[in-house]
Amino acid sequence: MRLSGSELECVRGGKRVFANIGFAVGAGEALLLLGPNGAGKSSLLRMVAGLLRPAAGSLELAGANCDRSLAEQAHYLGHLDPLKSSLSVGENLRFWTRFLGGGRGEGPDEALRVVGLERVGDLPAGYLSAGQRRRLSIARLVAVERPIWLLDEPASVLDADGQALLGEVMRRHLAADGLILAATHAPLGLDPARELRLGAVLP
Repeated sequence: MRLSGSELECVRGGKRVFANIGFAVGAGEALLLLGPNGAGKSSLLRMVAGLLRPAAGSLELAGANCDRSLAEQAHYLGHLDPLKSSLSVGENLRFWTRFLGGGRGEGPDEALRVVGLERVGDLPAGYLSAGQRRRLSIARLVAVERPIWLLDEPASVLDADGQALLGEVMRRHLAADGLILAATHAPLGLDPARELRLGAVLP
């Protein structure tokens, strides 16, 4: 499996954020998106996830399931954790497991154990701390298997233990021939990892 982008251009609000961006990442590899705020790291991830149309350029996924789109084979973890506060931790994860297709993966119960939330499975998600909410979002990656992970500042609200857990989960995914694109300002424990540096906002 190989994911590549060629001559990608992003325009937001009539302003060009980046242009002529290219990358390639294969199974078992991680590509870290680096650069200052506003350089387009999140926008590039959203393009790959199918949430933002490129102004120019192309994306290609080779060697994967040809019956499913790129977006259908990717997990996207953005800045906000998509949780319903009135549902329990377990209910939130079971909803996402069904919505994303279930099937292969650890399943909801095991995913909660992996991220250390098995003891709060019956607690309303509205009571979770920011770090616990992020752990629950990470559990979604574990519960439903998808080969491509698109992670936007995944460690931003995690404590030291949570960051270590995230690193272990990501390394397991790569060892199973998954691939990761991650926008980050902080180390993610994926050394060695390839890097793509985006520059300042374009005029």
